[in-house]
Amino acid sequence: MAQVLSREERGRVIAEKPNQIVVLSERFFKVASQSSDRMYDITKKRSGGWLCTCPDFVYRNVVCKHIWAVQVKLAVREQAQAPPRIIEPIVFDACIYCRSKEIIKWGVRHNKYGDIQKFACKACGRFFTVNLGFEGMKHDPQGVTAAMQLYFSGESLRNTARSLHMIGVYVSYKTVYLWIRKYTELMERYLVTVQPQVSDTWRADEMFLKMRGELKYLYALMDDQTRFLIAQQVASTKYTADVRPLLELGKAVAGKKPKTFITDGAPNFHEAYMQEFWTQNLETRTEHIRHIRLAGDRNNNRMERFNGEVRQREKVTRTLKRMDSPILSGYRIYHNYVRPHEALKGKTPSEAAGIQIKGRDKWLTIIQNARYSR
Repeated sequence: MAQVLSREERGRVIAEKPNQIVVLSERFFKVASQSSDRMYDITKKRSGGWLCTCPDFVYRNVVCKHIWAVQVKLAVREQAQAPPRIIEPIVFDACIYCRSKEIIKWGVRHNKYGDIQKFACKACGRFFTVNLGFEGMKHDPQGVTAAMQLYFSGESLRNTARSLHMIGVYVSYKTVYLWIRKYTELMERYLVTVQPQVSDTWRADEMFLKMRGELKYLYALMDDQTRFLIAQQVASTKYTADVRPLLELGKAVAGKKPKTFITDGAPNFHEAYMQEFWTQNLETRTEHIRHIRLAGDRNNNRMERFNGEVRQREKVTRTLKRMDSPILSGYRIYHNYVRPHEALKGKTPSEAAGIQIKGRDKWLTIIQNARYSR
């Protein structure tokens, strides 16, 4: 007599088969029926329960094999996640000349804009100061990082300069912009080497921007689960722009391609998908879900939420001057590594993606590590 498997065991069998489960978001899934060609909708309720459209759940109100399959898949995915990458503030515990650790603090160096800690080395007898990442800068590092935080959290360049005046940092709005350009480029070169642990479902969308009065389009690629902004690209057209570089950069940053790719109905997204994500092998093929609804589970609301953030930032800046503006790169860093997200329970997208930035001043930690790694 053949052994009758329980619903949980049958769910494990489904989870082990390829292309049986489609992850639409962290709460919505589709599971293939084992006796027909249809797909059942699985929903994780905010209260913690589950819903399924299969007859077993609808008429018997039991945890069906399809729900078990999704739970098994999620459990496997959590176990497979690598330990978090922790980026600590740089601690100076050795002499910069002889690398001896026999160093002591030796007062401070006073200048017009602040004090810098001096060190003395007992081994070689030399004195030195350390201002990693801010060498040659007239102003205190906290003034620079405060400017970054003020600007990317919503202030204009002029309001940022006025706010810095209140804490004794007297700079013009042009200097603030030069700081943003310098340190955004430095941080971007470093952070591209730090690989996030993103999910297998990515979303992409576009929004229009004004650059010197001309209409441009910002294309963005975001991880569905962590809200991590993987890549972005500025183009001159909406439906005809080649967005293959966006998907190529996404694969390079994440170290993989997604299993599910969610966009609106723009044809250039599908063309890029066919060239970058589609394969003849069903097991490795990415599914492209072309969302065109404004409500329900088949939507792109998470990308629209990010577009709203950028739109608010654009209203303050009024217009961008160039397609490779450091403002866009800087805001991506702010969104991923500094700004906490309510939907992630107060975590930043980078923390949800396994990258933890330690220290009271995350801008300072990133800048110091970026400079130290050069």
